[in-house]
Amino acid sequence: MSVLAKRATATLAISASEYQKFCEYFYRRTGISFAENKRYFVDKRLIDRIQKSGASGVEDYFERLRRHDANGEIEILINLLTINETYFYREDHQLDCLANGILPELVSRRRKGDRIRIWSMPCSTGEEPYSIAMYLLENWPQVDDYDIEIMASDIDTNVLRAAEGGVYDARSLHRLTPEFVRKYFVSAGAEGFRLIDAIRQSVRFTKVNASDLVEMRGFANIDVIFCRNMLIYFDDRSRRQVVESFYDSLCQGGFICLGHSESMSRISSLFEVRKFPQAIVYQKRGGPR
Repeated sequence: MSVLAKRATATLAISASEYQKFCEYFYRRTGISFAENKRYFVDKRLIDRIQKSGASGVEDYFERLRRHDANGEIEILINLLTINETYFYREDHQLDCLANGILPELVSRRRKGDRIRIWSMPCSTGEEPYSIAMYLLENWPQVDDYDIEIMASDIDTNVLRAAEGGVYDARSLHRLTPEFVRKYFVSAGAEGFRLIDAIRQSVRFTKVNASDLVEMRGFANIDVIFCRNMLIYFDDRSRRQVVESFYDSLCQGGFICLGHSESMSRISSLFEVRKFPQAIVYQKRGGPR
């Protein structure tokens, strides 16, 4: 690299108007909104991507997004700009609520052998849907009486590949007892621990953009949705759109579990607050909208 090229790389910066233009573009494609307090986080990753793409600068890169392989490039940006902080048995009071509150209520209206569909969205690297599978095996006595289908989706293709691989480090497992780890994991050497095949094969992973109405319509007759700590990254309009898609995906009387800092009552009146001993969750109201 020439001295001139090095100098240009070192001084590459994104102006306020360029930052706003990019945020508007990213919002239109994903529904994810970046506030000004995320500026450093976005700038750092976007500048790194511009340099690696071979673009001559910010304007050239934006022009490539508009004119060339926008779908392939936006996938790279999504993988760079989405946050995937998770671990096994996170907020496990909701798992307790699933096993001891939600599912007993749902199956009281079902026959043995009926299908129960649970959807983790977004699933990140898989800790949440795999936790659901293991928790039900350990804590729901009727687990073998029903056909349980666990689906998991995310917009980030990198985390989906990692989830399907099922290999985790000690940090992801820090809430599990040594006995539990020995039961459900095998050593993967320096990489950490790999989930046993029986658990990995119990979850089906798919790429889904929550702001894409067509993709969201592919999910129907869902009994329980886990959507924890995703809606905080959306603005009010996008939140309502996503929640309405979830409403349409749920079966009559279906439930949705949100993160501890999220409240459905501030987003939509389509759901009723349900207070179980273990957790507060939300249940689909009435019939079709």
